[in-house]
Amino acid sequence: MTFKEGLIKARSQIVFILGLIFAFTLVIILENIKISKTPREIQIEKSKNIPFADIGKLSYKEMEWAKIAWKYFENNFQKQTGFVNSVDGYPATTMWDTASYLMALISAKELELITQDEFNKRLSLILDTLAKIPLFENKLPNKSYNTVTAEMVNYQNQKTERGIGWSAIDIGRLLVPFNIIVWNYPTHTEEIKKILRRWKFAELLKEGVLYGAGVDKSGNTIFLQEGRLGYEEYAAKSFSLIGMDVSKALKYTDFLSFVDVYDIKIPYDSRDPEEFHAHNYVLSEPYILDGIEFGWDIISKEFAYRVYKAQEERYKKTGILTAVSEDHIDREPYFVYNTVFTDGKKWNCITEKGEDASNFKTISTKAVFGWYALYNTPYTKKLMKKIEKLYDPQKGWYAGLYEKTGEPNKAIACNTNAIILEALYFKRYGRLVKIF
Repeated sequence: MTFKEGLIKARSQIVFILGLIFAFTLVIILENIKISKTPREIQIEKSKNIPFADIGKLSYKEMEWAKIAWKYFENNFQKQTGFVNSVDGYPATTMWDTASYLMALISAKELELITQDEFNKRLSLILDTLAKIPLFENKLPNKSYNTVTAEMVNYQNQKTERGIGWSAIDIGRLLVPFNIIVWNYPTHTEEIKKILRRWKFAELLKEGVLYGAGVDKSGNTIFLQEGRLGYEEYAAKSFSLIGMDVSKALKYTDFLSFVDVYDIKIPYDSRDPEEFHAHNYVLSEPYILDGIEFGWDIISKEFAYRVYKAQEERYKKTGILTAVSEDHIDREPYFVYNTVFTDGKKWNCITEKGEDASNFKTISTKAVFGWYALYNTPYTKKLMKKIEKLYDPQKGWYAGLYEKTGEPNKAIACNTNAIILEALYFKRYGRLVKIF
């Protein structure tokens, strides 16, 4: 056989080997690539030896923590509609908190806090309600509903025939449990389909970007891009799972910048809050949810660890135990965003309107549980030790501890107790979104 004939005979193997070489070369290039952002380049370097927590059986104490969290959902369940109050005793909810309840319900079932029969009854009731609720302009779920009547309301819980708009981020959050239900509890799939058939998804998606709706002072419907780094990508993932084009919302790099916090390059969204009328919060919640629900992607895994490490470093440098997130508080202004960075300031705490709320900085209970479930470090254990008795056994977990006074923030909310249950589910079984 001549050399030429040998080459011809072996051509398929040669092509295969060349393909492997190309693939490995591409991997090496991608591993070391710089992410370009005009006018400068940003280098994302991977953290080494991230101390992920082990997945396994919960301790007796951890199961008791879960039971306390579920108490909130027993107390705030509305038997007429299946909704659960966003805040203890207050009959209103958002789609975000409705999603949180569904995630809590799934977690409670899998942790054997409730029976299969109770799970099915609760789930069918709320899915039936969601299939019937009035929609903002007959398009998408309103931002707020009365939990007793299932009527559209404003943020003062006053009935409104038209509604006040929709939140694309909240709807994206709701799609997370919907995806879990379809894949893991298929007897409820038709109930999910009945809900989604009514929703006009095209109204909230424009060229791969998420848009919310509102009503201006003149009564006109307005549309605004929704989501900043962390929350935007988290919400987009669930839209992607149902085949929606969220290609731009999923990209981390379009508005990516970094700020130095204790020598850690913390990612933040570079869109100016003054210009774009939305705050660029950097806090724990979206990264925790991404981790315990989706299992992180290669970028969110890195960003999450940096956000966590900054909080640990603040404790090392100042002695102040730090676990920051958005939270209800038990006094005016009743809701604050406690952040690593926002609106140009490190360790900034602000209201929804952007007003200073530094006096209300707290150790967030749900952030502590989230980081505790995700990372096995002396710091996450120290945080947990600090808040492990921060509850009313008959009502559920408090939202946190005030930094300045050390007093409990006695707000008791759906989202806090839901994320606690999710975190404990993750610690037992791993990520919640599974397609097998």
